[in-house]
Amino acid sequence: MRLDHVSYVASHDQISDVVNRIGSQIGTAFVDGGIHPKFGTRNFTAPLINNQYIEVVCPMDHPATDSTPFGRAVKKKADEGGGWMTWVLAVDDISETEKLFKRNAVDGVRKKPDGTFLNWKQIGVLEVLDDSKMPFFIQWVSSNHPSKDGSSVAQLHKIIINGKPKDLFFQLKLDSKKDINGTQIVWEESKNEENSPGIDIVEIKLNGKIIQLF
Repeated sequence: MRLDHVSYVASHDQISDVVNRIGSQIGTAFVDGGIHPKFGTRNFTAPLINNQYIEVVCPMDHPATDSTPFGRAVKKKADEGGGWMTWVLAVDDISETEKLFKRNAVDGVRKKPDGTFLNWKQIGVLEVLDDSKMPFFIQWVSSNHPSKDGSSVAQLHKIIINGKPKDLFFQLKLDSKKDINGTQIVWEESKNEENSPGIDIVEIKLNGKIIQLF
């Protein structure tokens, strides 16, 4: 199991500004990822070191946005003003994760601007809707991982999460005090009542400096 990517939500009107802002902060240009026809969303991605990436995703005016868990999660976050939605863990065999969730993973697909498709299986988005501190899980079917779209110069250093991990986190045999393939996961209970549970800050390391993305 490894940390695959972090997901930031923007509204359809704001996504270009968000992509430009984060891209300039991490010294990496985002790539137009295309659309998720099954989920009613679209995204842009920026590659990071260690086969990881940042996704900026927005809801579309599409029926699937309201009828699928991922579409609903993205729309909900966009309606709240946007920001970090979740973190995603990749596994080689999602069947073991299916046993913990007691249901089957769903197929994901993204149609890229060049007409090619990216395919994967995912599970756990329903839990993200209920508890934004939790990650969801992905098994890549396609070999063309988004971290290979462009040149990576920045590293995903730390994810700071407001709240405490649930029992499921430990059932997955993840140690909350250790990093996940080079990225620290820090659980904190914010003293600011305005801070909702979930990702507060993502820290990126670029040229030896730490950059905080809110």
